[in-house]
Amino acid sequence: MPLLHVGIYLLSFIALWMGTQMIVSSVEKLAHRLKVTSFSISFFLLGIFTSIPEFGVGLSAIAERKPSIFVGNLIGGIPVIFFLIIPLLAIFGNGIRLNHQLTARNLLLCFVVMLAPAFLMIDHSVSTLEGIVMIALYAILFYVIQKDKGVLDSQRNNIFHVKSYSLMDILRVLLGVSIVLGGSYMVVEQTKYFATFLGIAPFYLSLFLLSIGTNLPELSLAIRSVISHTKDVAFGDYVGSAAANTFLFGFLTLLNFGSVVTTDNFFKTFLILAGGLLLFFYFTRSKHDISRREGFLLLLVYILFVIIESTTAFLF
Repeated sequence: MPLLHVGIYLLSFIALWMGTQMIVSSVEKLAHRLKVTSFSISFFLLGIFTSIPEFGVGLSAIAERKPSIFVGNLIGGIPVIFFLIIPLLAIFGNGIRLNHQLTARNLLLCFVVMLAPAFLMIDHSVSTLEGIVMIALYAILFYVIQKDKGVLDSQRNNIFHVKSYSLMDILRVLLGVSIVLGGSYMVVEQTKYFATFLGIAPFYLSLFLLSIGTNLPELSLAIRSVISHTKDVAFGDYVGSAAANTFLFGFLTLLNFGSVVTTDNFFKTFLILAGGLLLFFYFTRSKHDISRREGFLLLLVYILFVIIESTTAFLF
């Protein structure tokens, strides 16, 4: 029964959210004990650890020989974060401030890294070499930002102190990872079911629905911001999470032991994403904020993205 599968799908997303929350809260505590800089926590640690659902889904997709699922999921994360979550925050919060401490040059570099997977998929495949290129791009981003911000300079010796680590936090991280991996397997299974049931390619279901589900950690941060009536958004986490998706894309491509091939049209996807991110950069280039009006315009980009991609999906 479809309703049963809908229920399982929702429960799987809840499992992803709960597991990631356990991981992120424990990592935050650990990072503070290690005296890692606040920027490092936001951009790199939370950026990477809020991407654990995407990693879990990617592993399950490779195991099920459905790499197009992780392709759609990772590429779909960009419009979800920048054209849906942040614009909704700006609309309901009557404007938001983006707290990220990134220079305009470094923010543009982040956007280039984010767009790399969609650009490399224009020819319908990503090779092992291109997977290595994506990993290298993320490494370059890390180096540039580390050089600019000194993210590793804050009392690094604490990393080697056993007292800095809590056994309970480590166990919570391991339990959270187990929950995420279990939820990821069920998400992939249900994605395959609904793709067959609806008669569309798994890629498009991942692009629209799965990308929202695996970004529940970022969505929960947005909801907390609205509830607490704060206009300062931890934008570093959002940028870090989207940039980490490029690293995950490259890593999962290597784990796939061969080229990731799809029949989907990525040229229009790349154009929409690139145009939307340039618009986003234009809005934030001086004041580092997004007004309510600008939030509506970015939300229109998401609606346009869904309409154009949906047209292709149901013609498949």
